[in-house]
Amino acid sequence: MSSWVSALGDGATIAQRNLIKVKRVPDLLVGTLISPIMFILLFVFVFGSAIPVPEGTSYAEFLVPGIFAQTVIFGATVTGSGLADDMQKGIIDRFRSLPIAPSAVLVGRTTSDVVTNVLVVLIMTATGLAVGWRITTSPLEALAGFALLLLFAYACSWVMALVGLLVRSPEVFNNVSFIVIFPITFIANTFVPTQGFPTVLRVIADWNPVSAVTQASRDLFGNPSLAGGSGAWPLEHAALYTLIWSVVLVAVFVPLATRQFKRSAAR
Repeated sequence: MSSWVSALGDGATIAQRNLIKVKRVPDLLVGTLISPIMFILLFVFVFGSAIPVPEGTSYAEFLVPGIFAQTVIFGATVTGSGLADDMQKGIIDRFRSLPIAPSAVLVGRTTSDVVTNVLVVLIMTATGLAVGWRITTSPLEALAGFALLLLFAYACSWVMALVGLLVRSPEVFNNVSFIVIFPITFIANTFVPTQGFPTVLRVIADWNPVSAVTQASRDLFGNPSLAGGSGAWPLEHAALYTLIWSVVLVAVFVPLATRQFKRSAAR
């Protein structure tokens, strides 16, 4: 028990170090904050007019939860990029010379990135409210929607941690993560309903966990889906499907990332 407490304390110290870095170099947040705001404004005012919505609703109510999902997933890439940068600069070797738990660096990095995602979500919420997005459910359900988004992002951050430790270069990591995450977040119900997709693409989109976390957020925020139910199990049980994916990702990638961290730092 004392070893676990010590590991958590070391992780909190590393998380504080990462947050101080963001505070002193605010440029690190500029891209993370500006991109989702641009997506909201562009899709609502440029593409929103081309997407039919039922009377009494707005495209913004459909769009904003999808932007939330896309943004927190892209925000999880900060974990891998930061680890790759630390590996390249030799900071990880300095951490290994200290009497701290081996898992502290990864726990601290993923935890600090959750805090960063909270800030991003708050700014996006204000932007969404400004363009017409509304939450029509209870405060408790709304908090559950935000918590589900952050939980899924935290699980994704462990995947990014493993990738960041494998590539050991922030430039390579950014290229790899963008190539993978960009199509995953677009082949989903994030921006348009999947009912108009070709059959094969629709099946992929319906089982895409990004679609599930987006659908779960819409349900918890009381936002419309703009189309009838697809009948796909992941979208009919979106919150449960998201929780399953989150648990599986954490269970699989926490030990893999920890093992890779030990191997990479020992080189």
